[in-house]
Parts: sequence; structure tokens; C-alpha cells
Amino acid sequence: MLLLLSAVLAMLSTVAGHSYHLGNCPAVESQTNFQMDRFLGKWYVIQKTSTGSKCLTDTYAKTNETGKYVIQQVSEHLILGLTSLNHEYTYEGIITVPESSDPARMVVRFPLSLAGSASYIVFMTDYDNYAGVFTCQKLAFAHRQSASILSRSPNLDKMYVDKIRNRLRDYGVDPYDLSIIEHSCNPPNEDTLDININPTTFTAGSIAGVVRKAGDKLGDGIEAAADGASGLYNRFYGSGSNVSVRKDREEISNHQQNPNNDVEWLP
Repeated sequence: MLLLLSAVLAMLSTVAGHSYHLGNCPAVESQTNFQMDRFLGKWYVIQKTSTGSKCLTDTYAKTNETGKYVIQQVSEHLILGLTSLNHEYTYEGIITVPESSDPARMVVRFPLSLAGSASYIVFMTDYDNYAGVFTCQKLAFAHRQSASILSRSPNLDKMYVDKIRNRLRDYGVDPYDLSIIEHSCNPPNEDTLDININPTTFTAGSIAGVVRKAGDKLGDGIEAAADGASGLYNRFYGSGSNVSVRKDREEISNHQQNPNNDVEWLP
């Protein structure tokens, strides 16, 4: 059943793409004198590593805790290829700033990423027009990485795009891994499925509701699978961390010695 849920979530999760590489994460420099308050708000994702998403946006907001922020990713695409209905897919993660002396070098964690947190680096931005973001997650003998070109508007001048792509090349990141994202989506209506996944809504019922319109039997199957997945999620990321949980995490890390073993749940 977990394999069923993994497959469904993988089809829903073209929001954030990654590419896999051997060795350590590239050495990417962070933006100097970075000001998070100016960076907050909505950004349109113009290009991103290996993604099939449409109308992808990233919105950054403060929380009540110092050095902790919410990132909300919203995209649109057909649901599972089973219906002509579009859906809005919302996925929320938490960004933290480990070192106040380098606020552009952050850490991000999404609720369905069994591999854990990843580095999150803003490597260039003028705050008003463009930004370049690079994320990387270390595996046992490899890493998975993702780069994004952000814009305050649905279109970004080519000179900014080229500037960011050239900087990625300087860091040893292939800019040709990036996909161009279309931003010509219809506004949501009563036929749009609204899918929202965040750290507090990972339940069997909510996941089943994502695909309930596609057919009751499929929804029933996913709800059953989600029961098991929810338990697995809480086991790894529940509040009561103990020796058993740490051991399970280590086993996952060992399992990821081969990047092909990493299940692409969500970013």
C-alpha cells in the first residue's frame, strides 16, 4: 500500500524537480548582505530543475519565531491523468536560518520528504525583479539538487535569466537541467480541486480527498494506503524522537547509497 501511495504522490508532486549526482553538493555562494524582509512575498518560478509543473509560484512568509519562515509552493496540472479537471496543488515547507551571520544560507524541510531537510541558498537577487535559489540534499554517496529562477512577475527579462544561468554554470550546476515553466493558467473555479499538503494536514482522509473526484474506489485505496503512510511519517518525524526513530533514520540513509533507491515523495 505504501508503494501505491508513493506512486500517487509522485504523480502529484511534479512541483519540485531534482537531479541526482555523485559526490558532495556543489559549493554555492550565498547572497551577501541578504535581507529576508525584502525577499518575502510571492515569486513566480520561471525555470526549475526537471519539473513538469505549470504556473508554479513560491511565496515566503514570516512565522512567530525568529529565523523561521514558511514557503508555500502552488502549481497547477491535470490530476493523475484520470480527469480533465485541473487542480491547484499547494505544498508548504518550513525554512530556518541556522546562522544569523549568513541569512541567505538556509535549511528547508517539507513534510513528505523522508530524506529529511535540505540546504536552501539564495545565491543572487535584487529583490524587485529576480532571484536565484539553489537547494541540495546530501545522500550517502551522492546528492540531489534543484535550482530555481524566480521573478516578481510571470515574465522575466532574458538578461536576468542569462545572468542567473551563467552564475549556476560558474558553480558547476548545469543550467540545461532547468525546465521552462508556463504561466498561462486559468483562474480556479468550482471544478478545480484544491490540494493542500502541509505539516499539519498529512492524514489518510485528506490525502484520499485529493483524488475522491477521480473515483470512489481509487479514493478508498489511497485512504487505506495513507493510513499506513501516516503512521510511517509520524514514526520518523513525530515529536517523540527516540533511539528507535534515530535508528530508522540511519537505515533510510544507508538505503540511499544508491540514488535510485530514493522514493520521490515530494520535495
